Order: sequence, then structure tokens, then C-alpha cells
Amino acid sequence: MEKMKDLAYYNGTVTRIADMMIPAGDRGFYFGDGIYEVAMVFHRKIFALEEHLDRMERSAAMVRIELPMVRREIGDLLQELADRVESDCQFLYWQITRGTAPRNHLFPAGTASNLYVYSKPWPGVEMSDDYRLVSVTDTRFLNCNIKTLNLLLNVLAAQTAKENGCQEAVFVRDGIVTEGSHSNVSMIKDGVFITHPADNLILPGVERRHMIAYCGELGIPVEERPFTLEELKGADEIIMSSTSHPSMRVREIDGVAVGMKDAATVEKLRKMYLYEVEKRGQ
Repeated sequence: MEKMKDLAYYNGTVTRIADMMIPAGDRGFYFGDGIYEVAMVFHRKIFALEEHLDRMERSAAMVRIELPMVRREIGDLLQELADRVESDCQFLYWQITRGTAPRNHLFPAGTASNLYVYSKPWPGVEMSDDYRLVSVTDTRFLNCNIKTLNLLLNVLAAQTAKENGCQEAVFVRDGIVTEGSHSNVSMIKDGVFITHPADNLILPGVERRHMIAYCGELGIPVEERPFTLEELKGADEIIMSSTSHPSMRVREIDGVAVGMKDAATVEKLRKMYLYEVEKRGQ
């Protein structure tokens, strides 16, 4: 089997990413009517695949999209596609949309869902100690726990962060910090790991879940509870986490220096992540 520098898949067709053509009638195009997942490939194995498939199934069920094939077949296909890319370390993305049909708000009858996948080389794990945040008002809808394609307000927040010289935005809803535009936010205060509960106001991040598990192994107390922006600014450490950026250490919010007071605990969590990557790659 010939290896490819990068790869895209759409309903059985495989091309390079730049060559993939998707029908304009795909409901993801004009309604954002779909869900997506992102996973990392290390040592040619998809990291935390079962957890990503779990979230995929939950998201699809919440928006009433029928999967194009059973879960196991999707997992097998993703691994098969990752095996066809030259790089051992990859950024793997997939999305499922409700189908292809003439534009109509109602669900199309008798239309199969669409599966789009792409995988490309990735330079590897990034764990920065120089993350800066800007706070923005969270005006998104009330189902942020669905990993939906509807990310316009996240895009605007991320752009606001960039225009303010920051790497990420942190959403604040009614005085409570929820999450970042593309990551979860957690903090360490007096030796306790604190993160927003996995309710409908945040996406339940896979790496967020891993960090909670790491804390259990390390004997670090965990609190899943709401917290304010002022609490966040007073934390000993602030960590932004996502699948592609698992541990970004925050040093500034809204131009004010924050955190950076418990490097030892952050290092323990990072070592647990790197150990798990190597363990699953064996």
C-alpha cells in the first residue's frame, strides 16, 4: 500500500486533502448540520480512540444523526486511513453530517449521513509555559457539550484573542468561566485541581478527563465546580487543555500576570500524559 503525505476520505473516496471535493448539498455546508472529532496519532496508533468514539456517539445521538456505519467500523476505518499516511505522528479529524439533500431545514428523508476524514502530519506534543488569554462574554447556545460544526462564535473569540496578542480566549457566562474557544480551562489552587463541571456549558474534553484521572493516580484532590474569572486570576496555576495542545500553562489574562506558582504539580501532570502516550504506543 503506497503511503501518502496527507489523506482525505469522503464516503469511500480517498485523495490528498487539497484534491478532495465535497458536494455543495452536504448539510454541513449550509447548516453546519453535523458533529466532529479530533484525535492525535502517535506511533501510528490513534491516542484515546475509544474515548473519542464515545463522544462521537453522544454528540450524534444528541443531534439525532444516524452514524454512517457502526462504531467499530468507523474506528477500524480511521486506523486504516492513518496507516496510509507517511508520518508516524498525525492530526486526525473526522466529521459526520446529516446527509446530502436540497436545502431544507427539515431532516431529509431516506438520506444517509456523510463521513469526512482527513489526516496530516503533526509536529508532536506542544506544552507551552507562555500562554496568554483574553476574556470574552460567552453568548453561545446552551448545548456546548455537543461537538457540533457550529463554531462561529468560537472562531470570533479565537480571532479576538489573536488581535489582543493572546493565544486563546476564555469564555465567561454570567460571571462564571466556562471554557476556551478551542480548549478546556482548569486551575490549581492550594494543591487542588479545579475544573468546570461537565455540563451543557462546556465540551467534555478528552484531555480534561485524562487530567482528572491523572490527579486520581497522583493523589491530587479534584473539584468539578463553577468558578469566577477573579478566582481564575487568583489561581496558582491555570492550564488550557485540548487534544492537540494537552497542557498549556497560562501566565497572563487580560494583560495581567497570573498563575505560574506551582510548576511542580503541572510537571507531574505532563509526565503522566507523556507516559500514557508512550505506553499506548508500545
